[in-house]
Amino acid sequence: MSKVLVVEDEMAIAELISINLRHAGYEVTIASTADQAQMLVDRVLPDLVLLDWMLPGASGVQLAKRWRSDARTRELPVIMLTARNEEADKISGLDAGADDYLTKPFSTKELLARMRAVLRRKAPEALDSAVEVAGLRLDPATRRVTRQLPDGMKDVKIGPTEFRLLHFLMTHPERVHSRAQLLDRVWGDHVFIEERTVDVHVKRLREALAPVQCATLIETVRGAGYRMTQQIGSVAA
Repeated sequence: MSKVLVVEDEMAIAELISINLRHAGYEVTIASTADQAQMLVDRVLPDLVLLDWMLPGASGVQLAKRWRSDARTRELPVIMLTARNEEADKISGLDAGADDYLTKPFSTKELLARMRAVLRRKAPEALDSAVEVAGLRLDPATRRVTRQLPDGMKDVKIGPTEFRLLHFLMTHPERVHSRAQLLDRVWGDHVFIEERTVDVHVKRLREALAPVQCATLIETVRGAGYRMTQQIGSVAA
């Protein structure tokens, strides 16, 4: 169930959006000010934010810019909701970092379609399509990880947490992810665990990948975090 934060100061509109989203299967939280929205995002990172332009205190545009400048919230999906329909306003919203822009009044069907589109673009790891890096293949539909070796196709025996970690890294190859980012995206932001736990699971993941000669795909970036390279090296970092 995707978590959606609705940031809207008109409570009648916020409640109407919330009812429709819950009916569609989303978990919804409402914030009526920029400060309240920031507090909720600091506490638990949502899967998507519906952000009103006009808010008490900071505007939705200012909030979107703040989130885009922070490493933890840089990839947070944001759809701007506003009564402003001028082209210049739409451009301002998108330039601030919004992934999409919806002008009031809008239909529930259009809102849900826009949300699904943004979530698909932002979270390819949530899709059932198989992904392959350097001959290593992960299929979310069958929960199998395999690699073709000279003596045949080999299965990788892997635990559920290592599977999610590998899936995330494979769908974001060559990008460096801090331990905090991996906790957000793999474990879930609401789970309060030590960042060093990431190191333990990376070690387990490398051990699981060693029999198919893929342990070196997971690289340690000193002082930054971890990265999945698309080239198989000779020594694990």
